Amino acid sequence: MLRSSIAILAIAGALGAAQAQAPDPKNTLILETKDGPVTIRLRPDLAPKHVAQIKALTQKGFYDGIVFHRVIDGFMAQTGDPTGTGTGKSDLPNLPAEFTPTPYKVGSVGMARSSSPDSANSQFFICYEGCGPLTGQYTLFGEVVSGMEAVRKIKKGAAGSGQVTGPDKIVKMRLQSDAR
Repeated sequence: MLRSSIAILAIAGALGAAQAQAPDPKNTLILETKDGPVTIRLRPDLAPKHVAQIKALTQKGFYDGIVFHRVIDGFMAQTGDPTGTGTGKSDLPNLPAEFTPTPYKVGSVGMARSSSPDSANSQFFICYEGCGPLTGQYTLFGEVVSGMEAVRKIKKGAAGSGQVTGPDKIVKMRLQSDAR
């Protein structure tokens, strides 16, 4: 009797965990690269204003064709600048920082900004390794849940600066709820 009760509790716990991890199409981005799709789970629980801005820009088609202008091997791939220079942004207002103690790790997606903590706008980066020191310094708003192999194939930039000549681009980016 005790064993069957434990087994039932274990099954119930597993089902609860599966439901908790169920994807939310309204908070899931599909970022298409030349090497395949990247699925990003958005985290409005960590950064509601940043998630809202990314979603608004995505729904306008802002990210379609935008290049990965700064890619540092072993660190991160940055995109979201319509000028491709690292200084551009959207026509939406800059956002106040939404820093959290949630650690940056492989696949974390964060907002790029200038030296001002409240300057994030449209640029974001996807972490390879080595992003841990960004924790609490840059707004974390998502995480790659599949397709990290496509992120790793994004053309790398020059040693040091990460500036990319002939950069790869976002082919298309959509919310999963809008992708058809």
